[in-house]
Amino acid sequence: MAQPSSRTIGTPETSRGVRVGKVTSRSDLFPRLIAMQKLADAQNFAVFRVNGSGLPAKQRLVCELENWGATNAGACKAFVDAHGDALLEHIEKSLLPLTWAGSHDAGVPNASGMAPFVERLAAGLVPFSGMAFPVRLGAIGNGFVIFAGDDLDPPSDMIVELHGRACHIMIDLLSLDERRVSAAEALSEREIACLQLAGDGRISEEIAEKLGLSVHTVNAYLGSATVKLDSVNRIQAIAKAIRLGYIS
Repeated sequence: MAQPSSRTIGTPETSRGVRVGKVTSRSDLFPRLIAMQKLADAQNFAVFRVNGSGLPAKQRLVCELENWGATNAGACKAFVDAHGDALLEHIEKSLLPLTWAGSHDAGVPNASGMAPFVERLAAGLVPFSGMAFPVRLGAIGNGFVIFAGDDLDPPSDMIVELHGRACHIMIDLLSLDERRVSAAEALSEREIACLQLAGDGRISEEIAEKLGLSVHTVNAYLGSATVKLDSVNRIQAIAKAIRLGYIS
């Protein structure tokens, strides 16, 4: 698979360690991901975030951004079903990039000289080959930027470059989420407790009994938390609270 590549890492302004312009929405991330996709000679990209906290068994990967499109609408789910558990286990112990061979491609993306620094996933579980770059930012914001295609064979310096850019993508994605909940609007301990119990499937009456509050007070806490999280209902508020790391 290895052939001389005409790809260049780019100008100093776009090289790793430097982000150009202020990110104000997720749409600002797409041009950067497309540029990374071209560097990798990939056909598609996807960004996955780790939802939940604690042991991998209690976590799951959620696709935040991708460009597979309607014709390959099931690609994200197929990838998570095939490799999700392995990725969650991997990010707990290592930040080495991962590669895999798809069922339509006999080769595994693997830059010359990088074999000791790249780990392989099981082959043939999804149609496409690819590379996954893990990013760990702390209690929240962890995830993977992946590139899929049947002709991936980036040189070693390109792998390092892509991994650095993947870190910046995840940092900006996390900052966009954090910007939605300003310091002045941070959830209170009571709001978090009510959301956690609601996320566990408890109804307001059960939450009130558990916390020693009235049902009216519980609903008030859940309502204020929903507003602070810029959500349309309780279910969406719980989902956002999980993504932001307030609850598990």
